[in-house]
Amino acid sequence: MITIVDYDAGNLTSVYRALKHLGIESKISGNPNEIEQAERIIFPGVGHAKSAMASLKSKKIDTALKNAFAKGTPIMGICLGTQIILSHSEEGDTDTLGLIDGKCVKFNLSDKSLKIPHMGWNNVKIIKPHFIMKDLTPADEMYFVHSYFPQPADKSCVFATTDYGIDFCCAMGYKNLFAVQFHPEKSGEVGLSLLRNFAVWNESF
Repeated sequence: MITIVDYDAGNLTSVYRALKHLGIESKISGNPNEIEQAERIIFPGVGHAKSAMASLKSKKIDTALKNAFAKGTPIMGICLGTQIILSHSEEGDTDTLGLIDGKCVKFNLSDKSLKIPHMGWNNVKIIKPHFIMKDLTPADEMYFVHSYFPQPADKSCVFATTDYGIDFCCAMGYKNLFAVQFHPEKSGEVGLSLLRNFAVWNESF
C-alpha cells in the first residue's frame, strides 16, 4: 500500500489514478499517524513552497515525514514535493524539510527566449543508475511544469539532469528517498514505469 501525502498542495488525484491504472493499491491521507506508519510514501504537490510548509507544519505532517524517512520508509517526491525535501527554498525564502541538504532555486536564464515556468516535454539525462529509473532510455522525455529546481549540496545525490538553458537536477536521491522534478504520472508509459518501479523498490538503506 502506497500512501499519497495530502497537504493541500494539489496533484493528488492524478497520482492516485496513475497508481490505480497500474494496479497498485494506494490511498490519499493527511493523517500524520498514517503517514508515519505507511509502507511507502509518495509526496507530490504543486504550488508555493511557503504555503506548503505552513500546511505541513499545521498538520504535523512535517514531523511524520521526517520520522518515516529516518526509519527507512521508501519515499518518492514529485515536483513541489521534491523541492521542499531540501533544506531551503528561494520561493518565499522558506526553510523546508531538510531531508536532503541543499536548496531550491529559481531559474535565472541568460536565454530570454526560454519561458518560465519551464513547461512541457524534455529529455532526462541519467547521470548514474537508480532502480526506479532502470527502464529509461536516452530518447525518453518527461513532462515538466516548474519555475524552481532542486540543487542538492552533495552532487552524489544527483541521478539525472535536464537541459533548459542550463543543466539542472531533475532527479535526486539519498538512502530511502528518491525525488523527481518532472511529473511521472503525466509522462505516459515511460513515466508510469517509475511509479511501477517505486512500488517494488526494496534496497538495504
